[in-house]
Amino acid sequence: MWKWINSFAKPEKAYGLASLLLPYFAFVAVVGLITGVIWGLVYAPADYQQGDSYRIIYIHVPSAILSLSAYVAMATAALVGLVWQWRTAFMFMIAIAPVGAVICFISLFTGAAWGKPMWGTWWIWDARLTSQLILLFLYLGVIALYAAFEDKQQGGKAAGVMALVGVINIPIIKYSVEWWNTLHQGATISKFEKPSMPPEMLWPLLISILGFVGFIGAITLMRFKNEMIIRDKHRPWVLTLFSDVGNSPIKTAANSADVTDKETTVTQQGGQ
Repeated sequence: MWKWINSFAKPEKAYGLASLLLPYFAFVAVVGLITGVIWGLVYAPADYQQGDSYRIIYIHVPSAILSLSAYVAMATAALVGLVWQWRTAFMFMIAIAPVGAVICFISLFTGAAWGKPMWGTWWIWDARLTSQLILLFLYLGVIALYAAFEDKQQGGKAAGVMALVGVINIPIIKYSVEWWNTLHQGATISKFEKPSMPPEMLWPLLISILGFVGFIGAITLMRFKNEMIIRDKHRPWVLTLFSDVGNSPIKTAANSADVTDKETTVTQQGGQ
């Protein structure tokens, strides 16, 4: 079992797994987002207190929950990369970081839009909001630190350490509404034995969350595949992968480099 798992440290194996999973995540994203969001925004009943303004929950809650999940996935990849020295783990880490940052920003933006009619202000330095903003800065920090290194393996290690340190913020976000007196409401759907929402509101929310899972997974897998190709563009498995495509970017770049080298050699010989 471990030998099979360890095989995905090789980019060619990881690329194959990503290609296999991508269509399934894309299908879940399309079906889940269309069904859940339209059901929630159009057909779900209005809330007896908030009216129709609550409907932003079908975007805000999935983005808020999955911004945490994406960070945990990123930190897990960083841990694997640091402990077992998987290059592909660092590639996955940097692939999901911008996706998580965008989802985190969506949660903050929709939260502000929801807070204005409910609280009378766009922003307040509430424990939940502040810790969520710190999460966005952590995502951006990981991206910036990775980009600062020319040696991407070393950049992955440095960014991985930062990602692991930032994990301490996850339980703070999760339990902030219980540890401090905040304006932000408590759990809505995590109380599965007695959820705070009626089924006609809850089901489209759950489907929307599933759609966001598919969306994050699909975009991350596409970025992961691109990262592996860019990092290993001169390796045999990438050249073999694109060998049937005569005008592929990899072959075109390789041919251009060969032509440039030959022209440089001829120029130098002629100058001599």
